[in-house]
Amino acid sequence: MGDFLDFQRGQIVGACLAAASVTGTATLLRVSRAAVSKVVTTCTNHGRTSSTKRNIGQKSKLSERDRHTLNRILSINHRSTAKKVTA
Repeated sequence: MGDFLDFQRGQIVGACLAAASVTGTATLLRVSRAAVSKVVTTCTNHGRTSSTKRNIGQKSKLSERDRHTLNRILSINHRSTAKKVTA
Protein backbone atom coordinates (compact mmCIF):
# COMPACT_ATOMS: atom_id res chain seq x y z
CA MET A 1 0.00 0.00 0.00
CA GLY A 2 2.96 2.32 0.50
CA ASP A 3 3.79 2.33 -3.22
CA PHE A 4 0.71 4.31 -4.23
CA LEU A 5 0.30 8.05 -4.34
CA ASP A 6 -2.66 9.54 -2.47
CA PHE A 7 -4.27 10.29 -5.82
CA GLN A 8 -4.07 6.64 -6.86
CA ARG A 9 -5.56 5.52 -3.55
CA GLY A 10 -8.33 8.03 -4.06
CA GLN A 11 -9.04 6.64 -7.50
CA ILE A 12 -9.29 3.12 -6.07
CA VAL A 13 -11.64 4.21 -3.28
CA GLY A 14 -13.70 6.28 -5.71
CA ALA A 15 -14.08 3.32 -8.03
CA CYS A 16 -15.14 1.19 -5.08
CA LEU A 17 -17.74 3.77 -4.03
CA ALA A 18 -19.02 3.81 -7.61
CA ALA A 19 -19.68 0.06 -7.20
CA ALA A 20 -16.90 -1.06 -9.54
CA SER A 21 -15.54 -4.53 -8.99
CA VAL A 22 -12.04 -5.15 -7.64
CA THR A 23 -11.03 -6.81 -10.90
CA GLY A 24 -12.46 -3.97 -12.99
CA THR A 25 -10.74 -1.35 -10.86
CA ALA A 26 -7.42 -3.21 -11.05
CA THR A 27 -7.69 -3.47 -14.82
CA LEU A 28 -8.68 0.16 -15.23
CA LEU A 29 -5.85 1.51 -13.06
CA ARG A 30 -3.29 -1.11 -14.13
CA VAL A 31 -2.52 -2.36 -10.63
CA SER A 32 -2.85 -5.78 -9.05
CA ARG A 33 -6.15 -7.02 -7.65
CA ALA A 34 -4.45 -7.67 -4.31
CA ALA A 35 -3.36 -4.04 -4.08
CA VAL A 36 -6.87 -2.81 -4.85
CA SER A 37 -8.30 -5.19 -2.28
CA LYS A 38 -5.87 -3.99 0.41
CA VAL A 39 -6.68 -0.33 -0.20
CA VAL A 40 -10.44 -0.95 -0.20
CA THR A 41 -10.26 -3.13 2.93
CA THR A 42 -8.17 -0.55 4.79
CA CYS A 43 -10.53 2.24 3.81
CA THR A 44 -13.61 0.23 4.78
CA ASN A 45 -12.30 -1.07 8.11
CA HIS A 46 -10.21 1.84 9.33
CA GLY A 47 -11.62 4.86 7.50
CA ARG A 48 -8.27 5.89 6.04
CA THR A 49 -6.67 5.49 2.66
CA SER A 50 -3.01 6.17 3.37
CA SER A 51 -0.41 4.28 5.29
CA THR A 52 0.23 5.25 8.90
CA LYS A 53 3.96 4.90 8.37
CA ARG A 54 4.25 8.47 7.12
CA ASN A 55 5.53 11.27 9.31
CA ILE A 56 7.94 8.96 11.06
CA GLY A 57 11.16 10.64 12.01
CA GLN A 58 12.62 13.35 14.09
CA LYS A 59 10.33 16.22 15.02
CA SER A 60 11.23 19.67 13.77
CA LYS A 61 13.38 21.68 16.15
CA LEU A 62 12.07 24.97 14.75
CA SER A 63 8.67 26.32 15.68
CA GLU A 64 6.52 28.06 13.11
CA ARG A 65 7.56 31.41 14.60
CA ASP A 66 11.26 30.50 14.36
CA ARG A 67 10.80 29.44 10.74
CA HIS A 68 9.06 32.74 9.94
CA THR A 69 11.83 34.77 11.61
CA LEU A 70 14.53 32.85 9.76
CA ASN A 71 12.77 33.42 6.44
CA ARG A 72 12.52 37.14 7.19
CA ILE A 73 16.24 37.40 8.05
CA LEU A 74 17.28 35.48 4.96
CA SER A 75 14.97 37.44 2.65
CA ILE A 76 16.76 40.63 3.69
CA ASN A 77 20.24 39.22 3.07
CA HIS A 78 20.20 35.78 1.45
CA ARG A 79 23.99 35.47 1.60
CA SER A 80 24.13 35.55 5.41
CA THR A 81 26.23 32.87 7.03
CA ALA A 82 24.90 30.63 9.78
CA LYS A 83 27.17 32.35 12.27
CA LYS A 84 25.68 35.78 11.45
CA VAL A 85 22.12 34.50 11.55
CA THR A 86 22.51 32.88 14.97
CA ALA A 87 24.11 36.03 16.36
